[in-house]
Amino acid sequence: MDKEKIIENRKADHIKICLEKDVEFKKTNGFESYDFEHYALPDINMDEIDLRTRFLGKPFNYPFFITAITGGTVQAEKINKTLAKAAEAIGIGFGLGSQRAMLKDHSLKKTYDVRGVAPSTFIAGNIGAVQLPEYNMEQIDSLVTDLNLDALCIHLNAAQEAVQPEGDTSWEGVADKIKEMSKSTNFPVIAKETGCGISGKTAKLLKDLKVSAIDISGAGGTSWVKVEQYRSNSDMNIFNEWGIPTAQSLIETVQEVDIPVIASGGIRNGLEVAKALAMGASLAGFALPVLKHATKGFESVVAYFEKIADELRTAMFLVNASNLEELRKNTIIKVV
Repeated sequence: MDKEKIIENRKADHIKICLEKDVEFKKTNGFESYDFEHYALPDINMDEIDLRTRFLGKPFNYPFFITAITGGTVQAEKINKTLAKAAEAIGIGFGLGSQRAMLKDHSLKKTYDVRGVAPSTFIAGNIGAVQLPEYNMEQIDSLVTDLNLDALCIHLNAAQEAVQPEGDTSWEGVADKIKEMSKSTNFPVIAKETGCGISGKTAKLLKDLKVSAIDISGAGGTSWVKVEQYRSNSDMNIFNEWGIPTAQSLIETVQEVDIPVIASGGIRNGLEVAKALAMGASLAGFALPVLKHATKGFESVVAYFEKIADELRTAMFLVNASNLEELRKNTIIKVV
């Protein structure tokens, strides 16, 4: 089987496994260990709370980001267009899955091409960090320019590659390639983990490599080690829980860098979003639950985010925050 077909089949496997199997961490994202100080006498109207923000220069109605999910298969095309259409309707960001398949087979470009249904949405492309040395800058630029995107995510998936049967564990020179790319491009570069979290030390290195933002993607959501075990029937389950819980990763990252941070990794409700924003995140990211709603249709995705927004608004009301700037002034208390 040629390499292009292997990649396409792997993408289809990932979607099927995420929808049908238990792929989440047993350990939590860590936000249950933190809480707000309740404000018993709020002086605001909950219906007038403003959830608008900006990220890398672009306006968002809500501080939400659909993080990278899929691409490169027929099924992925439908999922991406459903998610992009929903992102456009409610005014949030959207990230495509790895575009490596598109570089290997240009006919798969259509599975990523969503600008037609999301003309004003902040859309980020995606390529694996370990694959960067395979491509020149013209090819990397094409991932963004060919689809009229706003940014490019470089995903860091060392744990997934380590257990994947066809994984790439030769990472020498990857950091240098990220720096070269970040300094050469005319668009923002976002470094993102894929479920194992970013430490403070790594966050500082990524900033030094000139990335524009970081998506911490901590432990507590989807475990890609689990996903790859389902694909290969391997017994590498000792690494199922490998990773830094999202809350801890967020704390370490915002202490080390002053660039925008996306908090993702098992965030499932608006209260966790509120905590993440108060702890220094610019946006909260969602993947697995959004994928599941996408299979039900556009309306299901929109309803999901409207529910998250209502929960976030309620949390803000209970700490007397009329906008996100005021929310970020609230103190988070460690309770466990």
